[in-house]
Amino acid sequence: MVSRVGKLKSGEIVCLNGKFVLADQAVIPAFEPGVLYGWGLFETLRSYSGRIVYFDAHLRRLQSSCRLLNMIVPFSLPGLKEIVRKTVAVNGLKDAWVRLTVWKSTGAGSGSLVTAKEYRPFSAARYKQGFACLVSGLRQNENLFLTRLKTVNYLLCQLSYLQAGAKGFDEAIILNNRGDVCEASRSNIFLVKDRGIFTPALGCGCLDGITRKAVFDLARKSGMKIYEARFRAQDLYNSDELFLTNSLMGIMPLTRIEKKRIKSGPVTGFLMRQYSRLLYGSGKAKTSL
Repeated sequence: MVSRVGKLKSGEIVCLNGKFVLADQAVIPAFEPGVLYGWGLFETLRSYSGRIVYFDAHLRRLQSSCRLLNMIVPFSLPGLKEIVRKTVAVNGLKDAWVRLTVWKSTGAGSGSLVTAKEYRPFSAARYKQGFACLVSGLRQNENLFLTRLKTVNYLLCQLSYLQAGAKGFDEAIILNNRGDVCEASRSNIFLVKDRGIFTPALGCGCLDGITRKAVFDLARKSGMKIYEARFRAQDLYNSDELFLTNSLMGIMPLTRIEKKRIKSGPVTGFLMRQYSRLLYGSGKAKTSL
């Protein structure tokens, strides 16, 4: 398991509550509800050649989630766009991992933090090799609506990810309390069987990922059958193909679950090429709307 995000550098600049400061000088008040109770949200965004991929979709999700948590978005959406773009620019980055965090502040307000670090994409050989996963022993509570939001209360996913890394795996698959497949610790999961594409329904407790939605769009435009469903870990072992999605890596083949190897097949390959055209295509990609 290798981090694709650069380490903190001396002089790195972040945007805290609308002000640009050095990262090691950014201070958050101790009694912020976001700090004390994990009452906050975040979005992970990919900057490619200075463009923020699916920018509007991320901000719409943030806005919707804030309403559910009785929070306000601290700036207008155009204002947030400007802050995110400037954070990338002042750090001298083009291909970057960007995190936009908002949290419940004292009173009726919300705090915000935007950070940007260098992102090193996986090589073509790594995408060909694919990821290896274990099945985490930790379970997601599918009955809690918070599981479908990208909250800063991220401990279950983080512990599962660390467990996977300690055993030499790239990712961890998380089941819910019913034993259904929910998601991976940092990505959504898709199963291909008899050329049909399946992914856990939101009722399984998974995040409604931005790249997850992009896969639905790509599949439907290409005439592929794609479904939200409930399935078990055994269904993963018996699948024809598996792949993972998130906003940084896009679409990554899943080629091993513990000792079981799964071949990366034509459906995954086709969707990877289509997504790559969206991201890297010449002016036709809807990446920075």
